[in-house]
Amino acid sequence: MLTMILAAVEALLGLGASVGAALAVFGAGIGIGKIGSSAMEAIARQPEAAGDIRSNMIVIAALVEGVALFAVIVCMLTLFL
Repeated sequence: MLTMILAAVEALLGLGASVGAALAVFGAGIGIGKIGSSAMEAIARQPEAAGDIRSNMIVIAALVEGVALFAVIVCMLTLFL
């Protein structure tokens, strides 16, 4: 009986880790898409500031990807530990 309960908990743990990783990836994709969209809109409005906008866009996109990578790593650690 106890082994069946532990097997069910382990299966749910895997499902939860997978869903968490998927949500992190989807959130990062949406965030980077919004960053790129806003940056292109800003460059279209003010072309002379394109270099500054582009560099800020790259920094923010890197931060979003770093957070997403951290979330995926935490989800995978919960899966294997």
